[in-house]
Amino acid sequence: MKLLLNLEEWAIFLLCIFLFSRLDFAWWWFPALLLLPDVGMLGYLASPKLGALTYNLIHHRMLAAAVGVYALWSGNDVWKLAAIILFAHISMDRAMGYGLKYEDSFFNTHLGMIGKGK
Repeated sequence: MKLLLNLEEWAIFLLCIFLFSRLDFAWWWFPALLLLPDVGMLGYLASPKLGALTYNLIHHRMLAAAVGVYALWSGNDVWKLAAIILFAHISMDRAMGYGLKYEDSFFNTHLGMIGKGK
């Protein structure tokens, strides 16, 4: 099951690359923005609880879907790019084992322990 879920995440990531290719942006925008959603980790500078909140907010597919719906409704390519980057980043993270965070520790995720917390 783990392999199947991992393949699903990579498929979504590849779909995001395809969707990005349909927009009129230079190719380098995709890799340049791909790690931007990790600004959600800045909440950990204050506390694990705030860090989990900010990280999970930005790494939740509901936010990516809301941005995507707005992008399609408005027809704005910048918002389309934002939605694609959010979906791509989330899928990449999940495929590499980085899940949504619990409040007790950055290393405790819904996919299991990561990093030094293993």
